[in-house]
Amino acid sequence: MAPALDGLRVLETGVLLAGPFCGQLLADFGAEVIKIEQPGVGDPMRQWGRERAGGHSLWWPVVARNKKSVTLNLREPRGQDLVRRLAASSDIMVENFRPGTLERWGLGYEELSAVNPRLVLVRVTGFGQTGPYAGRPGYGSVGEAMGGLRYVVGNPDSPPSRVGISIGDTLAATFACLGALCALHVRERTGRGQVVDSAIYEAVLGVMESLIPEYAVAGYIRERTGAILPNVAPSNVYPTADGRMVIIAANQDTVFRRLAEAMGRPELAADERYATHVARGAHQAELDELIAVWSSGLDAGDLNDLLERHGVPTGHIYRAPEMLSDPHFAAREAIVRLTHPEIGELPMQNVVPKLSETPGRLRWPGPELGAHNEEVLNGLLGLSDDEVAGLVADGIV
Repeated sequence: MAPALDGLRVLETGVLLAGPFCGQLLADFGAEVIKIEQPGVGDPMRQWGRERAGGHSLWWPVVARNKKSVTLNLREPRGQDLVRRLAASSDIMVENFRPGTLERWGLGYEELSAVNPRLVLVRVTGFGQTGPYAGRPGYGSVGEAMGGLRYVVGNPDSPPSRVGISIGDTLAATFACLGALCALHVRERTGRGQVVDSAIYEAVLGVMESLIPEYAVAGYIRERTGAILPNVAPSNVYPTADGRMVIIAANQDTVFRRLAEAMGRPELAADERYATHVARGAHQAELDELIAVWSSGLDAGDLNDLLERHGVPTGHIYRAPEMLSDPHFAAREAIVRLTHPEIGELPMQNVVPKLSETPGRLRWPGPELGAHNEEVLNGLLGLSDDEVAGLVADGIV
């Protein structure tokens, strides 16, 4: 069966990560994503990432997978006109420029919806399309800080830290993708598209759980707590005899009873200090120390096996090597391997989530700059070879 989004056409005009990750999600599930890039330059993501292989970014093949690359100069009227022509037959357009940029190029929603009333315009920015901060440049790091995430990440005796990935950008992109699909559903009833406005700081704020009411109602400000969540115990990283680290999560009453059995100390589950969720939270530090002393006497593998036999959630802290060798990852194809024309075999994370009837799949890694110019400009728009050659000579393509 065809993928879930088969038949949808998406124009991706954004750069770096927030817009392109939204495009990646849509492409993963079968949408035709036409990525518009600056001629001769391309998306900066083509150069990003710490490690390279033969001069090639190892990040670009992931974020641009399943997409078609077309070069168009959006700062030139003829390039803008070609985008409008592409928008006329598209379902979604994704952009993450500063608010007002598309309008200056004659590509605002009024102009685009005039040629295609069914178009959904997805706009991902730091602060959204309205409000006093709308015009500010808004990188993911700023959105993470203002959305509340940075303050609570890290150890309490250190300055605010960051998550080791661009979580603000990808959260905003994920919410943008959700918004796009909601807008498509509404379009089935109304026949019209709309604007999806996804702000990075709001996307981060959206996953901050009860942070706001905790302060507004109870006067409590969440602080950095390292590897734990306050009053959720036991749920921490614990040492082992062979120097590895294991996560044990037994904060539910029934699960803690099973942990106590595994430890050979069933009486702990009846101890008034540990018998309930609230009590364990109040004695979190001493309980963690007790468990750490016990876990330190077992190798990580033996500890993991023992806890699994007792039905206690546990897991090793994985890096890429552990992921690539894990049989569960392999059985569920959580990591798949594509063939890159220059790099060769290229493993990367698979599509999430898995759909039973119309799953997404990876078809190709991020393409070379302008790899689909002929297919889109000649085939889709019907330009002649001479017309395309003229556009190339003038720096439009």
